[in-house]
This record gives sequence, structure tokens and C-alpha cells, in this order.
Amino acid sequence: MQVFYIALAAFAGGIVAAVLGWLDSGIPFQPKKFLSSVGRALVAAAAFAVGYSYSNGITPLEIAAAFVAGAGFDVLGNRGIGALKAIIKGDK
Repeated sequence: MQVFYIALAAFAGGIVAAVLGWLDSGIPFQPKKFLSSVGRALVAAAAFAVGYSYSNGITPLEIAAAFVAGAGFDVLGNRGIGALKAIIKGDK
């Protein structure tokens, strides 16, 4: 059950990062962009679930770290895809 909590924390971190990014952007909600963030949050959750499935125990600090890492995974993924698109278009 603890692995589920770690995965949930990583997923929640990614979703919170996506929502905060949208709120900060000031643009209307775009479901397509949000779904890509959901996908990145699911990947982060799966990675943490696999990583912690071999752990003997999970502390609240590790759950907090998974939340922050899930948020970072979404932000880095979003920025990376944006940079790649700019390179492909020739803007950079």
C-alpha cells in the first residue's frame, strides 16, 4: 500500500505543477496540453512506484520528495518539449 502512496504523491505533484503553470500563463484552459501533463504525471508515478517497490518502508519525507519530484518531472518535460519544438521550427 505504501508504494501506492508514493505513486499518488508523484502523480499529484505533476498535476499540481500543471495546474499552477496554467494559472500562471493566463491563457484559457487547453485540455490537450493538460492531458500531456497527466501523461507525464503518470510516468513519474510509475517510475516512483517501481523504484519504491523494493523499499522496506516509506517515510513522510519520501512522500514529500516524490510530490516535488513529480512536479519537477512535469516541468522539465514541458520545458524540454517546448525547447525541442522551438529548435525544430528554427526559432533557436
